[in-house]
Amino acid sequence: MLFINTRPQDRAVRLTQQLQAAQIQVVELPLLELIAQPYSAELNSLYQQLNRAQVIVVVSPTAVQIGMQYLEKTGIEVATLTHIQWIAVGKTTEQALLKYGIQSHVPEVESSEGMLQLPILDGLNSNAVVAFWRGEGGRLFIMDHLRQQGAEVLNFVLYQRQCPVQSQQVMAALLPQLQQDDHYVVLMSSEASWLNWLQLLQQDISLISKGIYLVLGPRLAAILGEYRQHHAAAFEFIQLDSLSSDVIVREMERVLGNS
Repeated sequence: MLFINTRPQDRAVRLTQQLQAAQIQVVELPLLELIAQPYSAELNSLYQQLNRAQVIVVVSPTAVQIGMQYLEKTGIEVATLTHIQWIAVGKTTEQALLKYGIQSHVPEVESSEGMLQLPILDGLNSNAVVAFWRGEGGRLFIMDHLRQQGAEVLNFVLYQRQCPVQSQQVMAALLPQLQQDDHYVVLMSSEASWLNWLQLLQQDISLISKGIYLVLGPRLAAILGEYRQHHAAAFEFIQLDSLSSDVIVREMERVLGNS
């Protein structure tokens, strides 16, 4: 059974290698690429307020890279932010922050819901200031939740997310195989990825029901569940609590064992 690896190109390699080592056919089809937003007066103003924050939430290695690049541009030293607690949404982001000497909290589930379960966020004062280093359209749920709790949110939109043009070309070549196969497995890590997937299959939406989707976290699982119900689609989905390659390979082997 074909596995479609939708992770961004720079983060797809390890998973692809582990799946291939397990004799599983893999196609890499990134559903998101991240493009830096230009440094602006608005971002500069946010950076000048950063030392007010009790917590900085960093959602991806790309957010680390661009966030630190722009931090340097403002002339602010990382060492002056040691009083702030950092949250990394996932182990890869944690490792990216460690390169700058920053220790961070990591949720067990790499999602907005997982972050809200961290004691550091759960115990915030009502007038707390929380900064988000993120991409356009990402993590709106958790920011809205924190605002409702009385927190002030500093919203650093550091990059845009879009479906890579190359993936549209890969999908065009892949369609005949998807039409022929009974089922395929696809990794789905965000709502933006899901929407791009639907867009890629708009020429043959019946193929959506052939999918077995490995989805990250309960909110994304709920989104797929609602789509399945409203569109009378017949696909399966399996909720993941982590994007660890080991976890994904185990789930894929379980799917193959049940097929």
